[in-house]
Amino acid sequence: MELAHSLLLNEDALAQITEAKRPVFIFEWLRFLDKVLVAANKVDVKEKQKKLVEQLTGLISSAPGPPTRKLLAKNLATLYSIGDTFTVFQTLDKCNEIIKSKDDTPAYLPTKLAAVACVGAFYDKMGRMLGSSFPDTINNLLKAVKSAESQGRGEILLSLQKVLCGLGGAAASCHRDIYKNARSLLTDRSMAVRCAVAKCLLELQNEAVFMWTTELENVATLCFKALEGSNYGVRVAVAKLLGTVMATALMPKQAAVMRQNVKRATLEEVLELMATGFLRGGSGFLKSGGEMLKGGGSVSREVRVGVTQAYVVFVTTLGGQWLERNFATFLSHVLDLVSHPRATQTHVEAVYSRRCVSFMLRATLGGLLGEKAQIAAGKEICQAISKQMRAVGKEDGGEISRFRALQTDVSASQHVMVCALKELGSLVQSLSATASPLIQEPSIGLLETVTSVLLHPSMAARLAAAWCLRCVAVALPYQLTPLLDRCAERINNLKSSPEAVSGYSFAMAALLGGVHQCPLGIPHSKGKVIAEDLLRTAAQNSRLSLQRTQAGWLLLGALMTLGPSLVRYHLPKMLLLWRNVFPRSQKELEAEKARGDAFTWQVTLEGRAGALCAMRSFVAHCPELLTEDVIRRLMTPIECAMTMMSQVPAIIKVHGAHLKASAAMVRLRLYDILALLPPKTYEGSFNALLRELVAEFTLTDNSANTTTSLLRSLCHYDDSVLMGSWLQETDHKCIEDQLQPNSASGSGALEHDPSSIYLRVPVGEAIPGPLPLGVSVIDASVALFGVVFPHVSFKHRLQMLDHFAECIKQAKGVRQQAVQLNIFTAVLSALKVRKLSTLGPEEVRKSALALVMGALDNPNPILRCAAGEALGRMAQVVGEATFIARMAQTSFDKLKSARDVVSRTGHSLALGCLHRYVGGIGSGQHLKTSVSILLALAQDGSSHEVQTWALHSLALIVDSSGPMYRGYVEPTLSLVLTLLLTVPPSHTEVHQCLGRCLGALITTVGPELQGNSTISTIRSSCLVGCAIMQDHSDSLVQAAAISCLQQLHMFAPRHVNLSSLVPCLCVHLCSSHLLLRRAAVACLRQLAQREAAEVCEYAMMRHWNSYFVDFVPGLDLNITETGLEGVLFGMLDRETDRKLCSDIHDTLGHMLSSLAVEKLSHWLKLCKDVLAATTDSEKKDEMDDDTMFTGLGDDDKSKPSVAPRWVTRVFAADCLCRIILLCENDKAHFDLAAQEMRDQLVLHLSDLIRMAFMAATDHSHQLRMAGLQALEDIIKKFASVPEPEFPGHVILEQYQANVGAALRPAFSPDTPSDITAKACQVCSTWIGSGVVSDLNDLRRVHTLLVSSLDKVQAGKGSSSQLYSESATTMEKLAVLKAWAEVRLKTMKIKKEAQSKPSKPVRTLPSLSRLWLAMLRDYALLTLPAEFSSQLPPDGGAFYTPETIDTARLHYRSSWAPVLHAVALWLSSTGFGAGEEELAPAVPQAASSTTKTFEESVKDRMHLMLGKETHIICCTVCSIHVTVFFVSNGLALIEVLLAVELLNVLHRLLLTRDPPAVQLQVTAVVQETIRAAQNHLQRQKASKEEEGEKDSQPSVGEGGDTGELVPGKSLVFAAMELLVFVLVRHLPQLNARVKESPSHVPHRPQRLPEESARLVANTVSILAELPSLCSPAGSMTILPTVLFLITGVLRETAVKTADNSVPVTVSAALQGIKTIITSPLARVESMQTQWTGLVRSSLASVLEHSQPGKPDMDEVSMLTAITLFLLSASNELVGVTVLQKGCMDRFRNALKSSDPWVQARCYQLLLSVFQHSSRALSTPYIHALAPLMVEKLKAVERSRPGTAAELQAVQEGIRVLENLVGMGEEQNRVQLLALLVPTLVSYLLDENAISSAPQVSKGLHDFALQNLMRIGPLYPAAFKIVIGAAPELKIRLESAILANQASNRAKAAARQAQPTVQAAPTIKLKTSFF
Repeated sequence: MELAHSLLLNEDALAQITEAKRPVFIFEWLRFLDKVLVAANKVDVKEKQKKLVEQLTGLISSAPGPPTRKLLAKNLATLYSIGDTFTVFQTLDKCNEIIKSKDDTPAYLPTKLAAVACVGAFYDKMGRMLGSSFPDTINNLLKAVKSAESQGRGEILLSLQKVLCGLGGAAASCHRDIYKNARSLLTDRSMAVRCAVAKCLLELQNEAVFMWTTELENVATLCFKALEGSNYGVRVAVAKLLGTVMATALMPKQAAVMRQNVKRATLEEVLELMATGFLRGGSGFLKSGGEMLKGGGSVSREVRVGVTQAYVVFVTTLGGQWLERNFATFLSHVLDLVSHPRATQTHVEAVYSRRCVSFMLRATLGGLLGEKAQIAAGKEICQAISKQMRAVGKEDGGEISRFRALQTDVSASQHVMVCALKELGSLVQSLSATASPLIQEPSIGLLETVTSVLLHPSMAARLAAAWCLRCVAVALPYQLTPLLDRCAERINNLKSSPEAVSGYSFAMAALLGGVHQCPLGIPHSKGKVIAEDLLRTAAQNSRLSLQRTQAGWLLLGALMTLGPSLVRYHLPKMLLLWRNVFPRSQKELEAEKARGDAFTWQVTLEGRAGALCAMRSFVAHCPELLTEDVIRRLMTPIECAMTMMSQVPAIIKVHGAHLKASAAMVRLRLYDILALLPPKTYEGSFNALLRELVAEFTLTDNSANTTTSLLRSLCHYDDSVLMGSWLQETDHKCIEDQLQPNSASGSGALEHDPSSIYLRVPVGEAIPGPLPLGVSVIDASVALFGVVFPHVSFKHRLQMLDHFAECIKQAKGVRQQAVQLNIFTAVLSALKVRKLSTLGPEEVRKSALALVMGALDNPNPILRCAAGEALGRMAQVVGEATFIARMAQTSFDKLKSARDVVSRTGHSLALGCLHRYVGGIGSGQHLKTSVSILLALAQDGSSHEVQTWALHSLALIVDSSGPMYRGYVEPTLSLVLTLLLTVPPSHTEVHQCLGRCLGALITTVGPELQGNSTISTIRSSCLVGCAIMQDHSDSLVQAAAISCLQQLHMFAPRHVNLSSLVPCLCVHLCSSHLLLRRAAVACLRQLAQREAAEVCEYAMMRHWNSYFVDFVPGLDLNITETGLEGVLFGMLDRETDRKLCSDIHDTLGHMLSSLAVEKLSHWLKLCKDVLAATTDSEKKDEMDDDTMFTGLGDDDKSKPSVAPRWVTRVFAADCLCRIILLCENDKAHFDLAAQEMRDQLVLHLSDLIRMAFMAATDHSHQLRMAGLQALEDIIKKFASVPEPEFPGHVILEQYQANVGAALRPAFSPDTPSDITAKACQVCSTWIGSGVVSDLNDLRRVHTLLVSSLDKVQAGKGSSSQLYSESATTMEKLAVLKAWAEVRLKTMKIKKEAQSKPSKPVRTLPSLSRLWLAMLRDYALLTLPAEFSSQLPPDGGAFYTPETIDTARLHYRSSWAPVLHAVALWLSSTGFGAGEEELAPAVPQAASSTTKTFEESVKDRMHLMLGKETHIICCTVCSIHVTVFFVSNGLALIEVLLAVELLNVLHRLLLTRDPPAVQLQVTAVVQETIRAAQNHLQRQKASKEEEGEKDSQPSVGEGGDTGELVPGKSLVFAAMELLVFVLVRHLPQLNARVKESPSHVPHRPQRLPEESARLVANTVSILAELPSLCSPAGSMTILPTVLFLITGVLRETAVKTADNSVPVTVSAALQGIKTIITSPLARVESMQTQWTGLVRSSLASVLEHSQPGKPDMDEVSMLTAITLFLLSASNELVGVTVLQKGCMDRFRNALKSSDPWVQARCYQLLLSVFQHSSRALSTPYIHALAPLMVEKLKAVERSRPGTAAELQAVQEGIRVLENLVGMGEEQNRVQLLALLVPTLVSYLLDENAISSAPQVSKGLHDFALQNLMRIGPLYPAAFKIVIGAAPELKIRLESAILANQASNRAKAAARQAQPTVQAAPTIKLKTSFF
């Protein structure tokens, strides 16, 4: 491929490659040329131009394929426009010659087409430069059209379009000829040709004035004819032509108007013309007159759908402003269409017409108008509705007269009503809360108007009005309750009118059904009363009984949607009602049959259908209530219904056929409810039921050929290309549906099933559209069959399958097709059920297989698809290799022999489906055969259908085989490329399947695609394939290309060229095809994840290839300075498709997270523009008419973009919050003083506040929520940012007014609870942020909170309620939570500044009462389900029993701060002392006031501790709170509670890891232990007072036996928890770890700081535990405690560089001391145990401190040993082993090379030597003193070099001095004889002093001072020692003299200071001794 990349075609390389690869090579060269020519140097091009032209024109005659000829033509044209144009006319003549050629063979066709393409490209590129030659060219092309076949005709027309485009007005002389020729082709057989003509004429009408003046009517008629029998592509193209021509006729382009004096058409004429198409179709005007009189001949549906699209194009072309001005005219015209008798000849036709009109309104109103204009349009619709109501004749006084108008009038008016109301509903729903002006303005009277329609005589209109009310209520939830009340009241007042009963009950049902979309719900009491009342009175008035029965059941069904929390209370009554509707026994049924007349039977059947419907609603919406018992009680009426079903035909025979509909309704309801219940419950009735079901869908008793609508949804989504159902994925889905082949497709309407008014709307639908009853029943029977089939015995399965075959055999023609479709759908739905584990024995399989195989040859493609799918599913269910092999073999044989299209397509799909469902492994052995057969079929050029099916199956196989397909990738890929280069573009299905294949192949090769070796050919083939598809004219093929490129980008990102892909995606964002927009956005989303910056950069590039322009004519993509982001934000306003919008959100999200911080201003401006642009663009209304109609031609300026809608604004507000979050990582964004950043967030603070303010004060509720959230984020992030210009102030202070103003509206009485709740949170954040310290300034916000507190204190049920009780709960709890947070903040501030006055706290007592009430509620709500009977029946302080489930969530989110605040309050008031006199604020508290103070405090403690332990697990804050409690109140707490608390904390530690939590937990344990200690002290004291001295030992845990009972013992619980913490941080403490074979002993290590603090805390708590036990108890735990403490010492005593003592070590030492000095040592009974304990502990310390361990901190170990010696001397005296060990350790330390160790060792030895017990100290003195003396003597030879060494010597001398002091008088001389010479040896002679180092001098000074001090102390002994050795005396004297001399010199300057004995310089942090 690389060889193809040269300016001239590399002919040598071309000659060397095989024939098959040449087209690819040539195409690759042309692609390269296309990129290079534009960028190349003109001189180079001109040099090689001659040769290039030769090569390119040579290619024309080499029969190039479609993509090649397109590129070839483009390159030639580009070459001439860049280089010289001398030879262009030669080339043009050459092309004309080829076109004129008489050669009609298929082989010559590609050459002709290439010539045609070249001609088009020349004119397109050079236009008037070729001016003179155009008449010949055009005539030549027009002649060729007449003789050409369809492919040629299409190509010529597209060329003509380009010629016209290039020449513009210059070609006027030929316009008429082209028009005449093209006219006849608009009704061509080939759809591709029709599309081409439409495009050509669309180009022509730009200049040809006659088309939209004199010829206007003819053009319209032509278009209508072209629409007959059209496909989707033709409809889109023709609609575009028709709409544009009509728009131009109304508002001509300026240039054309200037040239000729044109008569403009009026709006009425234009609309009249369009209407003829809608009402009469393409049959012309004269012919239709006669038919009209006869009333026959309906319009073909294709024409109606096409004209509908044309209307939309017409309005869109004229633009939003035109629509605003002329909306009234347009509306009345459109509504007239649907009232015309021709549009509504049958009911289904009427529904179709309504759908079309609704589509017109939705597409224009919804897309083109801004929110303000939409409100005005809503006003117009209201007027249209009231006008209609007046026409139907409603007399004054509200009572309905019998309608005086003619019946035809009513039927016409009902359709108008439905359309108007449906649009009004959609409008209000899309406006959401911004629609409030429409509702509130009395002059519009929307609600009155809509409610008046509830009395319309037609049911369809009443239902539409009810639906409209539901939309209003969902958009504006505060209307929900008043509307329900109004309907309830009217129903009661107008009980006697059947319309009123029916209409108002519809409205109530609709409103109840809408509740689930309103998060705030409705008050609980609404609704249920009415339903019961209606049912009760149904029997009283026979004229109304039918309506009352229906209405009652409908309302009950609607009530069920409110969910289990409400239904639970009424279930027993409901079950009774249901039971009473049906006869109890067979006997009653017989009696009934004999009794009734036709009318009573109708009422009975309707009532039973209603009851079943309510049951179904119950089962669907309250699954939690379906216990076995309830199901059993439901089954009674259901079984009665089943028995009744068998009797109904007889009843119908007697009473007439008009009962058939009611009977069908009963069946429908029965099937529906059975499908929801577990089949096990009705096993007994399977036989009868299946008989009914099979009869239903095999049309046994049904003369109509009704087909089910489910087949589509049961077939695989990917097969849509074969069935054409991709139409469901277009923007025109809702009208295109009516052209689908199954019965009544797309004719859904509310009146077919009124119960759908309260059910959930299916995803993706705007309004529920149940299909007509006949189809719905069959659908329900098919679905139920699927559910039941897996539970049926094999025998019955066989019978049914055989019966199916029989049914198909007997039916003929159309009926056979219908029966077969239904049967297949039923079988498929059975095979798709997961429960079907096996199909059955051989004969069942045979029968099923025969059924399926028979359908693979069916001429109906949908049936073939279903058969293939069923075959695959069967193979999956059976799962046996032999069975699969048999199936595959059958298809292989058939495909090898069959020649007809039908069986070849069916069996090739069968192969694909087999592989799809059995997977690569299961069907591996058939892979080779399948692939070879399908590759052969795919090359069958004679039938494109066979190619499509074969390629589709191939794609399925590639997908399912995965890596097993790797061997076949190359041949498949080369086939795909060959076909892409040769199949005519008009066969779009083939290209789509090729795209699927290519995508599957890319996935199969996968990550290998990154490689460089052999894989590069595969990769470049894939890229070529994608390029060909990107150039295709069909949107679906382009979408496939994009998804292939997306796959490639995933696997080999470097090889996908973003610089060309991104602009191409941007172009597709404006495509008119939904699927293409979806693909483009999905691809952008993936690219933005990795390379957001590049994507945005490429999107902004201005020099996009000319290629995009020919590729999307009239491209209106305008990427301005806001870049791609701006375009995407704009799309959010237009798009309604959910998938697309969510992808746009994601794409913007990815871009934001990677770019927003760098381009802060840009993104903030984007958000600001979206948020601020509420009305700017709608101010352009003031344009005058002249500019209006002339402006159209120039540009898009006359279509101002609509202001962003509320949904987009909400998204922008969310983006704002995300931007703030993203900046969080860089503190510089929040610091004005930071200089290094150019674009800081803090510089935009005023914008941020302004945006949040705009959002928070908007109409839209969602936007207000988002705004408040943004405000809260801003306050949190900026609260501490200082204002550099005013020190001591923060930057947010200047925005107080804005914050206050943003919050104020949220507290107005009519604000929804959720917004108020959010605002409370913002208030507490603001008050707590400390931004405003001045009380007066805070008052604004403070008063808001105070006002909301008043609301809370008002108690339950005080105000009139609009929302559900749980909404009130939410609001009240939010207020309490906000107050709690404020309280916590004030406490914090108080702590920091005791002096400042705290904020007003007068509300505290009442607040605390509310807080306690709330905690009490929550305590009850969190009880497990089994205690639910103990809950108070009338709810708690803030919740009602019905809303318990929702209330729990609100409590859960707010208990924590409240608990914390209460704890603070209680601890500050001494647990509420002196507060009891106040009257209780909450009624529930009344009972507690009588208790004693002590008891009530205890109650509170229990309540609060219970709360804590329940949720302690959630947050750290609760742990703080616990600390308060425990420290203040454990005296009141039983031990068990404390144990439980510790157990909960232990559980918490097991689940939560953060050290912060663990630290908190240890704090709580510490407090608990302390409180327990105090408690114990009190107990002891009280016992002593009572004089029970003797029983003292048993006080404390463990009693006399020493046993600690787990679960009851506080100490045990504490130990458990503490051991867990220790082992978590020091796993080596666990003895089992050491025993495990994998254990590697490792060195002690430094713990991280947090862990060290934790371990230290834990150790100090451990040491306290024995004090809680009795002596026996403490002996139980002490071994463990000492083991752990010595273990911690061992593991953490690590040497540090600065010789500091780790916290853990000091804690361990302190712990050892605490334990050893405890009073236990004095308890006689425990003496031996205690001694043993102490000794073994010391032994283990000695063992751990053995010399030779690396990194061990000897000092700490020595300290521990010394502690033992000093504190437990009695137990240790005379134990030689231990004594020897201790001495060894000291000895080692003295010999240590580290002076620090020596110094500490001397200090510790001193303390041992000085011990009061001589028995202990003497052995140590004897053993260690000699060594010391020796060490100190040695110093003379090696004087200290560092301060540390000097210190060690000093410490040693101190010990010696002390020993001298301890010695007896008679030994003093010997002792001094050791000390004095040593000291003297340290003195320097006077010559050496001056030159000696500082340390050495220090030693000299120290020695001298000491000598001078010792002399006077022991004068006699001193003299003897000095006298004995004269050299000592001399040295000493000289040193003293030198010293005096220097002192005198110093004293001259200052008085000599008396020497003091130096204190020891090393101080222990904690004194252990």
